[in-house]
Amino acid sequence: QVQLMESGGGLVQPGGSLRLSCAASGTISTIYNMRWYRQAPGKQRELVATITGGGSTNYADSVKGRFTISTISRDNAKITGNLQMNSLKPEDTAVYYCNADIKSGRLFTEYWGQGTQVTVSS
Repeated sequence: QVQLMESGGGLVQPGGSLRLSCAASGTISTIYNMRWYRQAPGKQRELVATITGGGSTNYADSVKGRFTISTISRDNAKITGNLQMNSLKPEDTAVYYCNADIKSGRLFTEYWGQGTQVTVSS
């Protein structure tokens, strides 16, 4: 059983920083891609950043130059990817979700975390 769990959300003032982490645990053969999405109240879920297993990254225009998605790291059975968020703006307020394409045994499946709230406010 594979699980994704986000951490690191919270309340921060405009201009501040937060670091989100996504921990993937379970029987994992390979992570092909890891993504961060966000969803603000009343809005559709938005793709924020992507990192491939080979380390290639892509960002939404709204976060380019402010957010950095890290290389996926592996420590025993846990694989972690991070999203460093700098120069945060009130419009970055949303629930942030981790998403990953994972091979577990013979199965290739897309997994989601439960989300972590990020609030940018003075």
